Amino acid sequence: MAKAKKKAAPGSKTIALNKQVRHEYFIEQTYEAGLVLQGWEVKSLRDGRIQLKDSYVILEKGEAFLFGAQISALLSASTHIIPDSRRTRKLLLHAHEIERLNNAVDRKGYTVVPLAMYWKNNRVKVEIGLAKGKQLHDKRDTEKARDWGREKARIMKKG
Repeated sequence: MAKAKKKAAPGSKTIALNKQVRHEYFIEQTYEAGLVLQGWEVKSLRDGRIQLKDSYVILEKGEAFLFGAQISALLSASTHIIPDSRRTRKLLLHAHEIERLNNAVDRKGYTVVPLAMYWKNNRVKVEIGLAKGKQLHDKRDTEKARDWGREKARIMKKG
């Protein structure tokens, strides 16, 4: 008898991407962080109701928090809970990682931004990046390089 195939999770494991961050910042280093969520938030994430566009990470008192991420509640949310879609959520990182991030933010002028949110072993993870802001000419250079890469691919394809 043949083995039963393992079913893949429906859809992608990626919940949300913050595409604007790669345009606005140079990403120096990335970290994976866990996220403290309430039950209604997990249900909303399964439905894809999140926006990371205006969010960032705050480091204070040896802890990291995700600020500004909007998780909108489902209509079928429980009646005994009042959902706050923009509440500050705690990130779960090792102490040495938080210390490293805090030193970079304080001394070198970096900022910490969320890049993506995804599922890993039925847990929600956030990819955060240590980032340095781009100036206008840097953004133009990035755009030119991307356009040239596309053009080069077209030329190579034609042969």
